[in-house]
Amino acid sequence: MIKVGIVGGTGYTGVELLRLLALHPEVKLHAITSRADAGTAVDQMFPSLRGLLDLLFVHPDEAHLETCDLVFFATPNGIAMQQAKALLDAGVKVIDLAADFRLQDIASWEKWYGMTHACPALVANAVYGLPEINREKIRSAQLVANPGCYPTAVQLGFFPLLEAGAIDTGSLIADAKSGVSGAGRKAEIATLFAEAGDNFKAYGVAGHRHLPEIRQGLAGVAGCDVGLTFVPHLTPMIRGIHATLYGRLTRDVDLQALFEKRYLNEPFVDVMPPGSHPETRSVRGSNRCRIAVHRPQGGDTVVVLSVVDNLVKGAAGQAVQNMNIMFGFAENTALNIVPLLP
Repeated sequence: MIKVGIVGGTGYTGVELLRLLALHPEVKLHAITSRADAGTAVDQMFPSLRGLLDLLFVHPDEAHLETCDLVFFATPNGIAMQQAKALLDAGVKVIDLAADFRLQDIASWEKWYGMTHACPALVANAVYGLPEINREKIRSAQLVANPGCYPTAVQLGFFPLLEAGAIDTGSLIADAKSGVSGAGRKAEIATLFAEAGDNFKAYGVAGHRHLPEIRQGLAGVAGCDVGLTFVPHLTPMIRGIHATLYGRLTRDVDLQALFEKRYLNEPFVDVMPPGSHPETRSVRGSNRCRIAVHRPQGGDTVVVLSVVDNLVKGAAGQAVQNMNIMFGFAENTALNIVPLLP
């Protein structure tokens, strides 16, 4: 059994981690930090955890995280990079659910995130935590950069095509929609019910922070730079990401067989039967990504539909999946969750 700490346990990804780890047979939750809510019972803030957790939020200075085997950072961007080195020096493994260690290009990170990186020396040692492409590196990792929600859905949809050299790498399109929980658990006018409900809009068309992360991952698989147009949208639902991906085929290929073979042994990627249209509710609350591949009218355009729960496979669930790999647990431990329907 391993001792686990969570920095920033009061946000949506934090409570999702708690939901999953509360029933993990190999995990003992040691500390859950919060500066503003120190001393508050976790199940007082999140009644869904009553009877499962008997812990109080603690101030970071009193958490003794250096005694943990693993620490999750479920914090805003810019926090983990200030604290990770001390934990790593103490022999603690770290999984960051924010973006501090995702981009290998420090200048690009500073441009997109609008701050100076506090610990650039660690970036080269961080392993990008997408198991379907980096599983072996994750096994021996000390620091894992958990992928973003949009990047998870988009990359899993494009990987088989890029690996097979079957699409034009210069003209990829990702049209993606997210539920409002992707914006985090904070008060903002744009995510108020009266603003987001009964509404649908694009945002970040000129450039979104997840764009360089997606490009980096796709380029790593393609072996060259990729041209990607990425347009995110906000939808009036709480959870879920639906990515509709477009590419131009450069050779004839059995698309269904290609995807089924690529993800045959992946426990959390489900390639659906031909003609399917995966729904966000079919993955809600689960760590699964469902994918369907289409070739409209038999033309040279391939359309991939990829859906994930942004808080699970797009965040906390993938982080637990990475933890399982890092410590040699069965990869699906605490993650065999049937999606919630209706």
